[in-house]
Amino acid sequence: MKRILSYAVMAVVAGTMFVGCSIYSHYSRPDDISTDGLFGENVSTVDSTSIAHISWREFFTDPQLQKLIEYGLANNIDIKVAESRIIEAEASLRTARLSYYPSFSFSPQGTLSTYNFGGWSKRYELPIDISWEIDVAGRLFNRKNKAKVAYEQSLVNRLSVQTQLVAAIANSYYTLLMLDSQLEVSRSTAANWRENVRIMKAMKEAGMTNEASVSQTEANSCSIEASLFDLERQISQVENSLSLILGDAPHSIPRGRLDEQKVRTELLVGVPAQLLANRPDVRGAELDLAQAYYSTNLARAAFYPSLNLGGTLGWTNNSGSALTNPGQFLLSFVGGLVQPIFNAGSNRAQLKIAQAQQEQAKLAFVQMLLNAGGEVNDAIMQCQTARNKTDVRKRQIAALESAVVSTQQLMRHGESTYLEVLTAQQTLLQAQLSQISDRFEGIQGMINLYQALGGGTR
Repeated sequence: MKRILSYAVMAVVAGTMFVGCSIYSHYSRPDDISTDGLFGENVSTVDSTSIAHISWREFFTDPQLQKLIEYGLANNIDIKVAESRIIEAEASLRTARLSYYPSFSFSPQGTLSTYNFGGWSKRYELPIDISWEIDVAGRLFNRKNKAKVAYEQSLVNRLSVQTQLVAAIANSYYTLLMLDSQLEVSRSTAANWRENVRIMKAMKEAGMTNEASVSQTEANSCSIEASLFDLERQISQVENSLSLILGDAPHSIPRGRLDEQKVRTELLVGVPAQLLANRPDVRGAELDLAQAYYSTNLARAAFYPSLNLGGTLGWTNNSGSALTNPGQFLLSFVGGLVQPIFNAGSNRAQLKIAQAQQEQAKLAFVQMLLNAGGEVNDAIMQCQTARNKTDVRKRQIAALESAVVSTQQLMRHGESTYLEVLTAQQTLLQAQLSQISDRFEGIQGMINLYQALGGGTR
């Protein structure tokens, strides 16, 4: 027994010397991957607390929206799938860890035989077989680390789905508020146009205008009325889409008003390292690279010997008769060392495949970093653009409201044409709708920035 164990130890030491240290190394990020200038030249990256550290309950203060997010996190199908994958990855990791330990199996056997019908011979064995793989070439080490990374990735994937879900619910919710506001403005405008039609008909009866002007006024009033149906259809579509995100059948969504919303406006993006620490999809891309790293090590390990120890412990009858020989104690040990010699280049080809896949994972990680920086830059520019347009839009609407009143008064006194009134009213309506869109664009920009920085996981 001692001699067998000493041989096994010698084989392990020899195998480890042949393998080297690289196969037993842990993953670390390649030195040539840099995060400098990740956000672009137009974004100031101060070392401050990122808005991604704010919980979604603090970031989105609308009570109706909070209820929708809570409901979505509890019922969304993608979230449930991600949670199921966590259980699967956890079981795989447990299996990989247990592979370090020996396995035991109970395999009883019995034989009943006769020769020329001269009598029956009875033989039996009641063994417990033991098998133990010694990690000479780092197979178990890399297999376990790969499973560990896969488990971490399942957790990160759950967070990634959550950030996307929170942003999707918020965007859909504020889209509904924008459409509600536009519908409200359009309904008010439609009522004004109906009043214009009444006034134009009265002016025609008084001989102050002609039939063409009345018909044109009615046509524009009908156009505004028709736009109301388009807005109602869009609202229904967004409600159906949001219901699907929530894991529900289509239904009406309870909500507030756009002009009552208070969304954080500070643009604290933090340094690139904070982005990497918060964005789940960026972390997931690096975990893909880590898995590819351990797969490459596994492919290298195939070039080196594998060592397996085994044995049998049990009770057996080998003399042929259970009556004369009721049984004897059975104990045996065996050790096997397998060194690949020739396999037609299969191991070498598998190593090249693993190395190529590792390089692909590295490039995907780099691309994910660039995408993340671009998304942050786009979101900040969207917020700044919407903010810069706010004062300009207010002045535009004030001027157009004055122009509408003036042209209407001039037309009633015959000093202006109907075309001038029509142009002023249509321009005012478009400016009012654009103002609502600007407000939504600013909110959406903050939502996109929050998501781009990895917000929504808390």
